[in-house]
Amino acid sequence: MHLFRSSSYEVRLEGAGGSLPRIQGIRWTPLLDSESSLDYGHSITQASSEKIWRAGKLLFAHLSSSRPGLIRDHKHHLRHHRQCCSGKDLVDWLLSAGVAVQTRSQAVGIGQVLVDGGVLTHVRQEWHFQDKDTQFYRFAELELSPEPGAGPRDPEELLEALGFLAQLGPDALLSMALRKPPAQRTQDELELIFEELLHIKAVAHLSNSVKRELAAVLMFEGHQRAGTVLFSQGDKGTSWYIIWKGSVNVVTHGKGLVATLHEGDDFGQLALVNDAPRAATILLREDNCHFLRVDKQDFNRILKDVEANTVRLKEHGKVVLVLQKDLQGGSGQAASARSSRYLVMAGTPEKILEHLLEFMRLDATLYDPVDTLLGDFLLTYTVFMPTSQLCRALLHHFRAEPLEGSEQDKATYSLRKRRKILRLVSQWVLLYGRLLQGDRSTTALLQNLADLASQDPRLGGLGQEQGQERRRPRALENGDGSVSPQPKARSSGMWPGSPEEAILDSTCTLRAQDKVPYEIFRADHSCLVSVLPVNASVRDVLRALAPRLGQDREHVLVKVNSAGDRAVLPPDAVGVFTALGLNERLFVVSRDELGSLTPHPEQLGPHAGSSDTLDLISSKDLASHLTDYDWNLFKSIHQVEMIHYIVGPHKFHEVTTANLARVMRRFNELQFWVATELCLCPELGRRTQLLRKFIKLAAHLKEQKNLNSFFAVMFGVSNTAVTRLAKTWERLPHKIRKLHSALERMLDPSWNHRVYRLAVAKMSPPIIPFVPLLLKDMTFIHEGNRTLAENLINFEKMHMMAKTVRILQRCRGHAHAPLSPLRNRSPHRPEDAKAVRISTCSEQSLSVRNPVSTWAYLQHLRAIDSQKELLRLSRDLEP
Repeated sequence: MHLFRSSSYEVRLEGAGGSLPRIQGIRWTPLLDSESSLDYGHSITQASSEKIWRAGKLLFAHLSSSRPGLIRDHKHHLRHHRQCCSGKDLVDWLLSAGVAVQTRSQAVGIGQVLVDGGVLTHVRQEWHFQDKDTQFYRFAELELSPEPGAGPRDPEELLEALGFLAQLGPDALLSMALRKPPAQRTQDELELIFEELLHIKAVAHLSNSVKRELAAVLMFEGHQRAGTVLFSQGDKGTSWYIIWKGSVNVVTHGKGLVATLHEGDDFGQLALVNDAPRAATILLREDNCHFLRVDKQDFNRILKDVEANTVRLKEHGKVVLVLQKDLQGGSGQAASARSSRYLVMAGTPEKILEHLLEFMRLDATLYDPVDTLLGDFLLTYTVFMPTSQLCRALLHHFRAEPLEGSEQDKATYSLRKRRKILRLVSQWVLLYGRLLQGDRSTTALLQNLADLASQDPRLGGLGQEQGQERRRPRALENGDGSVSPQPKARSSGMWPGSPEEAILDSTCTLRAQDKVPYEIFRADHSCLVSVLPVNASVRDVLRALAPRLGQDREHVLVKVNSAGDRAVLPPDAVGVFTALGLNERLFVVSRDELGSLTPHPEQLGPHAGSSDTLDLISSKDLASHLTDYDWNLFKSIHQVEMIHYIVGPHKFHEVTTANLARVMRRFNELQFWVATELCLCPELGRRTQLLRKFIKLAAHLKEQKNLNSFFAVMFGVSNTAVTRLAKTWERLPHKIRKLHSALERMLDPSWNHRVYRLAVAKMSPPIIPFVPLLLKDMTFIHEGNRTLAENLINFEKMHMMAKTVRILQRCRGHAHAPLSPLRNRSPHRPEDAKAVRISTCSEQSLSVRNPVSTWAYLQHLRAIDSQKELLRLSRDLEP
């Protein structure tokens, strides 16, 4: 029986009628299907512990056969330690044994997992694994000892065991670092804890400098039994707690249970701030709860340190700018530069701009890895400052003359400031390109600056500044200082093609004023087509349709999904057509027709699968075509779309997030397509072959670094309607089942998808990332941090948003799709019709499938998005 974790994946898109959907979260839900024949009796903890033990046994067997002398008696400091090996020897062996362990830190992580699992024990019962030749460890050899002559039956079995241990390694190292006394933590361990804090809800509102201080003092505290009292109402407050794993109940006298707190929540801070007794009793709600604890002394010291390194600038008695000294560690020139500068934490829009112009360099760039202020400001300014306000402020600064100093000093200062303004504007136009072209205030600013600059030969003119940018090697900076060649962008007048637009410059990209055909259905399912701008409002749509609808009745625009749910769209909603989700349609009806409105038959999905078509396409070719198609969609997203998508369309009427919405819709389409095809395949043998193809497809997508479609396909395979097909899974070859288990590791959502994040960090661009997770991160930042605090812009929030957005820039480090073999093939070459019906016995024989028909097929995937219908079909296949 093939056992695996079965989970449903839900990308919840939410928005008021007609507004663009917003990612609200990514939720994994254990599937409790009473009809499933799979055994879910073991808890995740038990299953993990047993797998660690089995992996340890395989590792010990391989060690005993390949290096029997490694485990021997040792003498250290006049003490004898029998049958053990040093931590350094074990790490050296893991690196040299050819078992896919690549770094010492990875090997140390494996060692820590084995110690935590009881497979390894320190001779002095210490709980952390150390890469030292003076620290000795024993295997639990009585239980682990293999039978004489026994060894791993399959080398792949050992690799799979090592892969599993390596996956658990980062969590084990993090737990070990948190258990260490703070004074003993290394710089790498402090960085590991800091990275963890970036994804914890309770500290999302704190600045990065405070998070770094917390990383140095946080302590791990674990409790095993539900019902344990952490502290009681009336106790003296001594610590602040963050729930790292598990949940607690909050109980007060007289009221009983008042709240339940979960992973990422915190409690106990109020008593420390007010120096008051505990206001409630905290009880563990479940077994095995883990907490991160900050003691009162450290808590108060951090508050004082933050205050000591914070500068507040006031005008007319009111704070207008808050700066904080950069305390981040490091070495070399970068660390020296950081130590002497202050970061903008908050301020009024005008003061933030003034500070930027005062301290930016004349050669400042958007993607400077050290000084990110310019990039942070330009990527996020629309959140807190209308473009017209920015244009007025820039023109004012350009014209302003200093009031103090000698004539020479004033002239030098003015010249330098104007050069900075020209630099900022050139970087702004290079980032946004033609997105600014329709804005009158921007056009007027550029014309004014060009006229003013032409009057001063020392400035060289705005056109010269932009020309120098265009004459730079056409490369896209990746954020880490590396560059990648880019195709030449079109240029027209004062709107130079930007590196960003060089990527976006494709027929795939949608812009706000582009016109697209709107398909709108009537109550009788007849279709009306009208060509309108992408960002047309509902009012504009109704006005365009009015001649064909008649004037006798009032009509409304309604969004209808496949389940028949209806939402009347408000007249001011914009971009409603491109924001439609999978199998959603727009209907125009009168008020009295609203109650009888039903979904169009197309919305219900197909009645028959397309396995005949899929039989003719190899999984590798399928992955390559998907990657090419997805790359075109992914590269069409402008960086600022992510910010507009999360903050909401009500703030940005002149921009579109249609390209990002299209990628999200494609993700849902792909995962439901996989589940639909499997549930519409009636023959058990063909269904097993189709499941095998989809698992291999996921493997090829991962290899090609198309992680967005990789996740979609894997979630389609993990749909409840598919996982309950026990007979289908049982007929899969053992090798394919092992491949699926290995791929599932990337899906692990624990610790905020750390397995995925670590894997992506090791990849080089180009990459198509898991876009829903990026949007979840953006939502986490946006909803966990106020934009306005005490009438000042929370610029630390802007910095965090810009940092996440820059991931798009890094992933698109090259102009071509990731590792697609189709790059070397003539695109969509017609093939001999006789070759299409070639034997399907070998997937290699399928590569001559006509690319034109494959491309057309993948552009128009049809899927059932009703989970209820998919389960009905699944039960018909295997009751």
